[in-house]
Amino acid sequence: MTKRLPRALTPRDLREAILAGGELALLDVRETGVFSRAHLLFAVSLPLSRLELRIVSMVPRKSVPIVLCAGAEDGGLITGAALKLNRFGYSGVAYLQGGIEAWREAGYELFSGVNVPSKAFGEFIESIHGTPHIKAEELHAMKARGDDLVILDSRPMKEFHKMNIPGGIDVPGAELVYRAQDMAPDPETLVVVNCAGRTRSIIGAQSLINAGIPNRVVALENGTMGWYLAGFELERGCERVYSENSANGLAAAKERAEAVAARFGVRSVDWVTYAQWRDDAARTTYLLDVRSPEEYRAAHVPGAKPAPGGQLVQATDEYVGVRGARLVLTDDDGVRATMGASWLIQMGWDDVFVLDGSTVSTDRESGPWRPPVLGIEDTVCETVNAAELKTALEAGEAVACDLAGSLDYRKGHIPGA
Repeated sequence: MTKRLPRALTPRDLREAILAGGELALLDVRETGVFSRAHLLFAVSLPLSRLELRIVSMVPRKSVPIVLCAGAEDGGLITGAALKLNRFGYSGVAYLQGGIEAWREAGYELFSGVNVPSKAFGEFIESIHGTPHIKAEELHAMKARGDDLVILDSRPMKEFHKMNIPGGIDVPGAELVYRAQDMAPDPETLVVVNCAGRTRSIIGAQSLINAGIPNRVVALENGTMGWYLAGFELERGCERVYSENSANGLAAAKERAEAVAARFGVRSVDWVTYAQWRDDAARTTYLLDVRSPEEYRAAHVPGAKPAPGGQLVQATDEYVGVRGARLVLTDDDGVRATMGASWLIQMGWDDVFVLDGSTVSTDRESGPWRPPVLGIEDTVCETVNAAELKTALEAGEAVACDLAGSLDYRKGHIPGA
């Protein structure tokens, strides 16, 4: 295949491409830690070191316009990424000339942190809706008095298990409206929604308010962080989780989701139409399963990518790499997909749909998500089991190299790796 060097875009060119509103994959190829210090607002972190692992799931259509960006001194990263993408058949690759420094020098803003568009959206929602909140000190006093309340933690279980507010129940964001009737059947019960900081607390609380549950709903100001900084103890290692839906709970959830769909213009799509979109060479379509990881592993629609527990709204840029793409959400009965779609529409995504599960004309798949990995098609690797590796390491006959990211490495790795 002929190597194509990427086309250079000035900051002004790139800004115009972003504002044009068509499909665009803006990929920052630096490591995520470096990316988090300063990056363009709509850039997606896709490090060169992980390109082969993530590019297909993040940018599935190979003719989509791609703009690579990095620092002014990171030309090697841009060249490496462009050559790899060219090798893998991606045809519309360009890069930001002068790097992010040129973007700033042109008078355009850079941002720090990760998932910035989603976090900014949470602050916007609180501002325009006046999402009610409660301070840690007030919640602590209410708990001490034995007031009628329930604390719903909108984070995934992995985060909840690390630390949670005493008495809290893990109900990840997408599950809140789905489970609310059974979690707080008495309309007099105060519902407190929390996360680690702010965004998921705000979106979670406003989801329940938008769905019209009769209870008073508040977001915990600054989440578990605010609770801890106020001097209150946190629980660790807990596994309290939502209960399964009763018949009444499910009926209430469906009724509330239908009202939300009508309010925000959530559209549905049948399987035949989705299949046509999936095979459309001119548009990018993502099929995103918003149920829990356990439900996904048990059975899911073929080709669906897991985006569970409200994380799709909290971290859209970790699941969708192409701005302007078409998004199709799926679950079992439309409730969780509808709630997620309502938020994506409010975030500015124009083509968002809920898959009508009753029209799916194919068998479900089971097992975890296995994204396609490029560049290993003809690779043959020998394998070694744990006992054999341990023996070889102790004898000095092998070296173990851990290819995980540094944060995962610190959490745990093979001794000596």
